[in-house]
Amino acid sequence: MNDSSWGAPPQAGYWGPSDRGSVQGVAPAGPAYDAHYAQQTRPMPIVPDVPEHGGDQDDDQGAARLSGPLVDDSQSAQPYAVAPRNPEPMPDAPQPAQPEPQPQKKSAGRDLGAAIGVGVGLGAVIVASLFVVKAVFVGVVAIAVVVGLWELTKRLQERKGIKAPLVPLAIGGAAMVVAGYVRGSEGAWVAMALTALAVLVWRMTEPPEGYLKDVTAGLFAAFYVPFLATFVTMMLMADDGHWRVLTFLLLTVVSDTGAYAVGWRFGKTKLAPRISPGKTREGLLGAVAFAMAAGALCMQFAIDGGTWWQGLLLGLAVAVSATLGDLGESMIKRDLGIKDMGTLLPGHGGIMDRLDSLLPTAPVVWLLLVIFVGSG
Repeated sequence: MNDSSWGAPPQAGYWGPSDRGSVQGVAPAGPAYDAHYAQQTRPMPIVPDVPEHGGDQDDDQGAARLSGPLVDDSQSAQPYAVAPRNPEPMPDAPQPAQPEPQPQKKSAGRDLGAAIGVGVGLGAVIVASLFVVKAVFVGVVAIAVVVGLWELTKRLQERKGIKAPLVPLAIGGAAMVVAGYVRGSEGAWVAMALTALAVLVWRMTEPPEGYLKDVTAGLFAAFYVPFLATFVTMMLMADDGHWRVLTFLLLTVVSDTGAYAVGWRFGKTKLAPRISPGKTREGLLGAVAFAMAAGALCMQFAIDGGTWWQGLLLGLAVAVSATLGDLGESMIKRDLGIKDMGTLLPGHGGIMDRLDSLLPTAPVVWLLLVIFVGSG
C-alpha cells in the first residue's frame, strides 16, 4: 500500500499505528492510543545497524558513523579509533655519507711524451741542416711551407668551401723561400708578386662563381705562409746567419715553453677567452721572462756584436709577436671550427700548428737584428 493512502505522509521516522498488541516497552496499540498519545510522541530516529567493532567493514571503511536528525554531522565525533590502513611512513634511514670528490689534477691538454719526442726530432733535423749545409736548411723550410699551404687550403675547402689554388701557391711559395735566400728582400717581393699573379690566372680556368673569395684566400695564404717564412732564409744570408736563425728558433721555443709552463701552473686570469681560452696573462708574463733571459744570453754569446740589453729587447719582442701569432692562428681555427690544422705531428697537430708562432716572429727578429748588428 502506498504511503499516500494515509491521507498525509507520516512524519519521518514514525512507524504508524501498531496492531500487534502490547509489546514490552511500547504503549498499547489501537486508535485510542494513537489519538491520545499522538501529540505526546516524537518520531524515533532511524538508527542504522552498526557493525561490531572489528568486523569486516573495519578493514575496508573504518567504524560506521551515526547519522540522522539527532546527530549533527557537522560536529560529529571522529570514527572509532581504528588503525589506519596505510600507516605514516617512518622517516628515511640516514644515508651513508657520500665521499667528497677528489680534486682533479691539472691536465697538460696533450700527449707530452709524443710532443717532446717529435719536438726533439724536428730540432735535431733543423740544427743538423742549419750547421752542415745552409742549402739543406733552405730545402727544409721550403718543404715546411708547402705542407703548411696544403693544410691551410685543405681546411679552407673542407670547412668553408673556399678553393684557394694550391698548385700556384705551392710552386710560388717554394720559389719565394729560395729567392729570399738568394736575392734577399728584393727577390722575396718579386716572388710574392708573381705568385699572386699566378693565383689570379690559375683560378680563371674554373667557373666565375666564388672567384673573388677563392683568390682572396689564395693571396692571404701566400702572404701568411711563404712570404713570412722568407725572413728566416734572409737571416741565413749573414755571415753568422746560422746563429741568427738558431737564436730566432730558440727564443720562439723558449717563449712558448715559458708561457705553457707558467700558465699551466699559475694561470688564473684569461688573456683572450673568446679566442684561446687556455691562454692566461700569467702565461704571457712567463713567456716574456723566459724569452728575455734567453735573448740576453743569445745576444751576448752567440751574435757577433750583440749585447745583453739588446737581447732583453729582442726577447720581449719575440714573446709579444709569438703570442700574437698563436692567437692569430687560433682565430683562424675558431672561424673554421677545428682544433688543429692537421695531424701530421703527434702531440702537436699539423705543421701549421707549429709555424703559428714562428711565422710572425721571423720578420720581427730579422728587423731587430739588422738594427742592432747590421745585415752582416
